[in-house]
Amino acid sequence: MTFMDRIMGFFGVGGEEAYEEAEVGTEHAAAATMKGRGNVVSLHTQKSVKMVLCEPKSYEDCPEIADHLKSHRPVVVNLHLVRRELGVRIIDFLSGTVYALGGSMQQVGKNAFICTPANVDIQGTITSDTFQEERT
Repeated sequence: MTFMDRIMGFFGVGGEEAYEEAEVGTEHAAAATMKGRGNVVSLHTQKSVKMVLCEPKSYEDCPEIADHLKSHRPVVVNLHLVRRELGVRIIDFLSGTVYALGGSMQQVGKNAFICTPANVDIQGTITSDTFQEERT
């Protein structure tokens, strides 16, 4: 290709060679685009989060609840089946677990708590007056 052909090609005036080179260049660009598509990631890749409901009957149920939290699943713990002293021990264990995982814990009822790992945020609060009304 001569210097003149290059200038003519720059201005869009050229022979068949310019068109052939343009077509080859376009095919190469299309192939590069197809290769690049392997790097495209969907923004909707988050799995659905499952909430676990637990009613522990003994202190031995605590590790199972902790395993759910370690697996990034929020847990609602209902302590209405256990005595107060045992409930306090269970909550102590779970609060340590939640703290270690960087999560949070809130009371949502008289004997009910929600424990969440770090990937789940809790919004809002429930006032303690609501719990007082349940006791009367």
